[in-house]
Amino acid sequence: MDLSHSMKDDLENIKRLGSDLLAALRNITTSVKIGFGSFVDKTLLPYVSTSPAKWRHPCPIPNEPCQSPFSYRHVLALTDNASEFESRVSQLFVSGNLDPAEGGFDAIMQVAVCKEQIGWRDVTRLLVFTSDGTFHMAGDGKLGGVYMPNDGHCHLDENGLYTESHLYDYPSVGHLAEVLSQSNIQPIFAVTGSRILMYEELSKLIPKSAVGELKEDSSNVVQLIIDAYNSLSSTVNLEHSSDLPPGVSIAYDSHCGDSEKFGDPQGGECSGVHINQLVRFTVRINASACLPRTHDLVLRVLGVGEELRVQLSTVCQCQCGDAQPRAPHCSGGQGNLTCGVCSCQGGHRGRLCECKQEELDDPETGCRGGNGTGPVCSGKGQCVCGKCQCHAHASGPLCKCDNTVCERHNGQLCAGNGQCRCGICECQSNYTGRACECSPDTSGCVQEGAICSAHGRCVCNRCQCKTGWLGSHCSRCAECRTPCEQHRDCAECKALGTGPLSGNCSVSCNQTMKVLPAPPADEKWCKATAGDGNLLIYLVEADETGGITLTVNSREGTTDQTLKLVLGLVLGFVVFGVFFIGLYRGVVEICDRREVKRFEEECRRAKGNEVNNPLFRRATTTIVNPKYRKN
Repeated sequence: MDLSHSMKDDLENIKRLGSDLLAALRNITTSVKIGFGSFVDKTLLPYVSTSPAKWRHPCPIPNEPCQSPFSYRHVLALTDNASEFESRVSQLFVSGNLDPAEGGFDAIMQVAVCKEQIGWRDVTRLLVFTSDGTFHMAGDGKLGGVYMPNDGHCHLDENGLYTESHLYDYPSVGHLAEVLSQSNIQPIFAVTGSRILMYEELSKLIPKSAVGELKEDSSNVVQLIIDAYNSLSSTVNLEHSSDLPPGVSIAYDSHCGDSEKFGDPQGGECSGVHINQLVRFTVRINASACLPRTHDLVLRVLGVGEELRVQLSTVCQCQCGDAQPRAPHCSGGQGNLTCGVCSCQGGHRGRLCECKQEELDDPETGCRGGNGTGPVCSGKGQCVCGKCQCHAHASGPLCKCDNTVCERHNGQLCAGNGQCRCGICECQSNYTGRACECSPDTSGCVQEGAICSAHGRCVCNRCQCKTGWLGSHCSRCAECRTPCEQHRDCAECKALGTGPLSGNCSVSCNQTMKVLPAPPADEKWCKATAGDGNLLIYLVEADETGGITLTVNSREGTTDQTLKLVLGLVLGFVVFGVFFIGLYRGVVEICDRREVKRFEEECRRAKGNEVNNPLFRRATTTIVNPKYRKN
């Protein structure tokens, strides 16, 4: 059982179901024992949190009874004591992990291989797997640094804990199916509705397994186990447990009373088998190559401990010293079989002594058509004992019928829905057509409850319309006028007083008239151009009595008005453009003038720098000799 935190409600119900489960199983068999084991996931990141606080209490609710995470723990060996089952299970608490997938595959592997600890007996073995989560499988262990493939051995310590989960990866589905099959263990996956599809796909890969939908609180687990047990026990599967050597094939024929199945290479199966009902399997083993040595083949019924061991060997040389007189192989005793060859008795000829002497006087007479002048067997067979033996694609007394020249559909002869007989397709029931391509299905022709809109017929699930009708469902009339076209003249003469019916509008048009002040925007309204260029917008409505009501908008929107509107829009865009350009130039001019004034002001302030600074001292010094006199 999955003991992650989401299974808290389920655990409380399982604690009280020991007696009910034993009582229900004892109604089926007198010898029944139950045990219990639990699992969470590998005790490594990222499967569980390894921080000290989360390790001590991995559950999300504080102060809630909770145990540290573990991979798999064997709690109770198989026993018939319901009180002990309830007592041991009542001492358990849920745990927690990080991801939604659980380590259930590790638990199944340990339960299957630890036979002594679990207490398996040579009886029907059921393994009930309850969970509301998904499962990790081979390769997922690399996320936690676990890369060694599962070794398929028992690793339970004295306390029933799986101690090597940190060393070995999860088992693969194929490995798990092989171990369960070898151990004659039939798994029952009791999972919640959200996971049922996933485990149904898993069950297809594990022989002799069943899937049942578990309620959210596991309250129906007893009934689920009983239903799954009845389903498994009513199905008998026969298969071989070892690989076949090259050149050897096997086929099973299942004789199940009311039904039979032939030539299944995977195994024999009978479903719905009742108590004391006899079912029979025929196993055919064929060798197309010589075996270098004897090969052991094991046949067994799944879920049953007994098996049949067969030693296969081939005789690859004819025993020429052992002649068989009047062998049945030679046409029922018409010759002696020596080294695989028939030596015919007097009056018989042929490879199998199948021809009488009188038939061989003119052997091809009965194999030629056209007064004995045509080709032998129409060139599509061989003449044996005066009769045609046709090739695989031909048939008939003279092999005239070619069974490969029938019409094809989608690349298949007779569309795969019939047999080709002498150039003509013989269709299966409910299929018609020259190539059996037509089924009785008419769903593609139906629209609004009518086939082809009552204007055509359905052929090969497609409508063939009558003349004048178009569309995939013959719903469009090629020459029919729409309601808008039918009532346009009346709408024009009633609303505008123009059009071809303006002279006798009151006589020709009996529709009720309404006028709206503004043109509508609904797409249901009809739009047309009147004779004087006006735009006519109107709505055609039919009442329950067949009367027609025309709703027309007031006379607006002539062609001249449209032209004026277009010219007004163009002129408006031009004026707006000129205004925008003038505004832009004015702003630029103002900004430029401000910059010029600022520049001139800076120049006036810079003139004061032309006066000598009183604090300025030159870098050169001039000294005059007092005794120097100029001439």
